Amino acid sequence: MEFIQKLLAFAVCLGVLIAVHEFGHFWVARRNGIKVIKFSIGFGKSLLSWKDRHGTEFVIAAIPLGGYVKMVGEPGSEIAPESAHESFANKRVGQRIAVVAAGPGVNLLFAVLLYWGLFMHGISGTVPLIGEVAEGSPAGLAGMVVGEEIVAVDGQPTTTWEEVSLALVNHIGERDARIQITAHASESNVNKDYQLAVRDYMSSKDDPVGLLGLERYFPKVPAILGNVREGKAGARQGLQANDRILTVNGAAVDDWRDWHKVIFDHPGQPLEVTLQRDGREIALTLTPDTITGTDGKAFGQMGVELSKDALTLPPELVRTYNYSPFSALVRAGEHTWSLMGLTVRALWKMLKGDISLDSLSGPITIAKMAGESASYGLETFISFVAYLSISLGVLNLLPIPVLDGGHLMFYLVEWLKGSPVPEKIQQVGNSIGLGLLLMFMGLAIYNDVISF
Repeated sequence: MEFIQKLLAFAVCLGVLIAVHEFGHFWVARRNGIKVIKFSIGFGKSLLSWKDRHGTEFVIAAIPLGGYVKMVGEPGSEIAPESAHESFANKRVGQRIAVVAAGPGVNLLFAVLLYWGLFMHGISGTVPLIGEVAEGSPAGLAGMVVGEEIVAVDGQPTTTWEEVSLALVNHIGERDARIQITAHASESNVNKDYQLAVRDYMSSKDDPVGLLGLERYFPKVPAILGNVREGKAGARQGLQANDRILTVNGAAVDDWRDWHKVIFDHPGQPLEVTLQRDGREIALTLTPDTITGTDGKAFGQMGVELSKDALTLPPELVRTYNYSPFSALVRAGEHTWSLMGLTVRALWKMLKGDISLDSLSGPITIAKMAGESASYGLETFISFVAYLSISLGVLNLLPIPVLDGGHLMFYLVEWLKGSPVPEKIQQVGNSIGLGLLLMFMGLAIYNDVISF
């Protein structure tokens, strides 16, 4: 059931984003008098197809990992004399640029619209109170204190943990990060600035807050299991959803974090666990799976998640913001622009080697994240779709032949020099671009499989 839910969420998420992207190309092509032969969501065998009154064939195909719009007069295709007037190749270079740019452009616009709806409806976040400061960590060495509320990062105001994380991610990949965090104690409104020094900040997949030695404050949460992932240690050894962990090795488990810590600290070691199930106490011997982190250190993992019913935050720890239609639109535009910049900076740092290629994710991770975001509610799922739409838009604008950005690069050169880039150069560029794309896709899928 869990797999089916994640698969459905993945299909909806990716299907919508592909449809939006290809619709951008399609709509602008039609507006410029270009005949569209086929509009396909997915590749491979056709599952469903129909034609409109203009003769365009619309297809939903079996492999939902992309899509395409096929137009008359695309590079490499022949043009019948009677179709010359509606050929892509015969349009002005400015029109061709508009058609190619429309796909990623509509992805970015779609993200703005999704965020606009979220901000008008009201968006919630957790108050950024510090629950724990690790001794010897960057936060600990800077003198940060449990119970303080983070009010700004590098001078940028932060009212929720989500905003704190987003501000911190701006330092991703920095060799010697210098981060200023402004905080104040709950009983005081006097702000204090802390200077944190961090080496190789977020050079791989890590929690931006945890890397500083900070833990978010949460009230005690009973260790009641929610999702028990199929094939993982917990499922293999008899754990079930709604089990409540009572003791581990004789020590009481009063809080989910106690359970998480003991599992994390005991990779591959048997643990005597007492749990409550349907009113009865049951004793089990559980051995966490051994996982090796990016730093080479081993940690334990059971493959279980906290029940969402158990995690109910008191109202004073939740902030909800509602915006007027105009303010929500401005906020949506700013948020989209911020995430675009973050994506570009992360890509650049990955190219420079500041961020590990282990951070690349592929369809398996996207499917997993889509399923998890959907399980947390519509607001979280919509926010994930919006972020993925931004990523898709930005990635497609990269100047790599075979991507929209590569085509734009060729057309911009044509516009500047007054004549098309020689076809042979385009073919070589496309071959190189395709090779790079396949290499990165292979690496992303490899990372997915390793971390799954």
